[in-house]
Amino acid sequence: MDATNKLEALAVGSNAMFFDDFEVGQEWVTPRRTITETDIVMFAALTGDHNPVHTDEIYAQATPFGARILHGPAVFAIITGLEFRLGIKEGTAIAFLGMTWDLKAPVKMGDTIHVYQRVEEVRRTSNPARGIVNFWLEVRNQRGEVCQQGVWKVMFHSRPAA
Repeated sequence: MDATNKLEALAVGSNAMFFDDFEVGQEWVTPRRTITETDIVMFAALTGDHNPVHTDEIYAQATPFGARILHGPAVFAIITGLEFRLGIKEGTAIAFLGMTWDLKAPVKMGDTIHVYQRVEEVRRTSNPARGIVNFWLEVRNQRGEVCQQGVWKVMFHSRPAA
């Protein structure tokens, strides 16, 4: 199977970008999503993290947050879905290589979040068929407050030679 056929087998999405398409400074904003009680309950059930700041409204009201908050890792999980909806990685991303991540403010039930994403660095690997893109991401709520932020490192296929 030649290189073109291998990439066709990847089912590259219509908005997908290859490593060669990325430039420092490119920006995207994801669709929004409102956080629900179901998000909190399902993440607690999935992980076994039933900390009362997430699951007990009376307890949470007495905390500095004043209400139940979504688990920090749940926010990360949800934004991976929001970011996927951009379509830029569909069939061209090889691997999520890591991240540095900071939690800046709580995300509560009823908050509506989205992701601002910017290309920070592009670097070809020793294999010319791929490269690494570092993205700066900010999770913002409906008031424009940054709730979480950090850098994602993603490896992409290079565009096949013509």
